[in-house]
Amino acid sequence: MSSVDMLIEKLNQALAFELRAINMYAHYAAYVNGINRIHLNPLFTTEATESIQHANIVRGAIVKLGGICVTERHASEIVHTEDYNEMLKFALDTEKYASELYHGILKSVEQIGDDELFDSIEGIYFSELRSIEEMRMLIQ
Repeated sequence: MSSVDMLIEKLNQALAFELRAINMYAHYAAYVNGINRIHLNPLFTTEATESIQHANIVRGAIVKLGGICVTERHASEIVHTEDYNEMLKFALDTEKYASELYHGILKSVEQIGDDELFDSIEGIYFSELRSIEEMRMLIQ
């Protein structure tokens, strides 16, 4: 398998995970209740929108590299809960996993020498790191 093929595979993993994140954050935005809804509904809605943007960037990268984009979300479970602390913990886990995916993708992009793609993926990676910190601070 070529370096580009391996990169496309990793990008498709990230795309599937972004599709999962969209569903999870939209679900949690709908179910967060009480006084916490004031702050967490907009946060989860923003995270869902960010995942849509990330998915679009990744989809564009896959097409640019000549690949075929996945259309199914990542198979990991989206746990239904109405406990906002649990929602935040699942959100933190999601952001950590996404950051690990993008960190690995950056290494693969470096190997093929595509500076534009590296810049795009690095932007997503840093966004994931900021989300990790935000979720971590909310859980404390």
